[in-house]
Amino acid sequence: MASPAIEVAVGDRTVRISNPDRVYFPETGHTKRDLVDYYLAVSDGIVRALRDRPCMLHRFPKGVAEKKVHQKRVPAGAPEWLETVRVHFPRYDRTADELCVTEPASVVWAVQMSTVEFHPWNSRRADTERPDEWRIDLDPMPECAFDRVRRVAGVVQELLAELGAVGWPKTSGGSGIHVYVRIRPDHGFTEVRRAALAFAREVERRAPDDVTTAWWRKDRDPAKVFVDYNQNARDHTIASAYSVRGVPTATVSTPIAWDEVPDVDPRELTIATVPARFARLGDLHAGIDDAPFAIEPLLEWADRDEREGAAAPPEED
Repeated sequence: MASPAIEVAVGDRTVRISNPDRVYFPETGHTKRDLVDYYLAVSDGIVRALRDRPCMLHRFPKGVAEKKVHQKRVPAGAPEWLETVRVHFPRYDRTADELCVTEPASVVWAVQMSTVEFHPWNSRRADTERPDEWRIDLDPMPECAFDRVRRVAGVVQELLAELGAVGWPKTSGGSGIHVYVRIRPDHGFTEVRRAALAFAREVERRAPDDVTTAWWRKDRDPAKVFVDYNQNARDHTIASAYSVRGVPTATVSTPIAWDEVPDVDPRELTIATVPARFARLGDLHAGIDDAPFAIEPLLEWADRDEREGAAAPPEED
């Protein structure tokens, strides 16, 4: 039977939560109410990660053991205070009004709608066609140990430092590591993706035994880390900082300090442990907007690579 609805005060808003005792994570026993409480505990961090970005929602109406729904459009009947941003999908010549988080109540409303994961664009509503976030996704192939991901993250850190760029690492909530770099919104998605590929190729040159940039999965060594530059393509999204992941263990994509990378165990960063960590450390990505990077050096690398015979980026998938 459904449990009685509750009302949750979120700042000046009141959000009604239906069936708060529904178990979303069977392995841990965490409920919908637990998910609300988690996002309230990290509200400063999750709002900073999502603020003003079009956001796709990964909803699990019956919990993470059941079917997932990818929700782009905010449904009719959403509260009038909820903000949205209209985005265009050229492939289908359609538009969608996606959630645009501006306050913690927006996040709690999404949880009421059975959202577990938040997947924002890497651009903001001021100009959705010009990204202000470059995403470095270290995605281990099936036979790749996490120690190798850690090593590659170290190479990424060194290379960013040489470029004068500030990288902000986080666990993916799965088996990888993400590094975000705030960039100036001077270029479109195609150029940002091209710059990301040039960076990935340089990481591969420096760690050829650990890294692959092969486009086709069949061409990748199953024991290497794929530096997934395609996460910078238009309308490609990955779980935000502080997003819970839709897995039985309720792991969280968690910001970490660079000096944590050698020892971090993503399995320990969960809905149960991250709130206390957040209360102790605050948001480790709090300064992410303070040092935007200009990607022109990476575009010069891309020009060089192509002059030397490297293939241009494949068509966006």
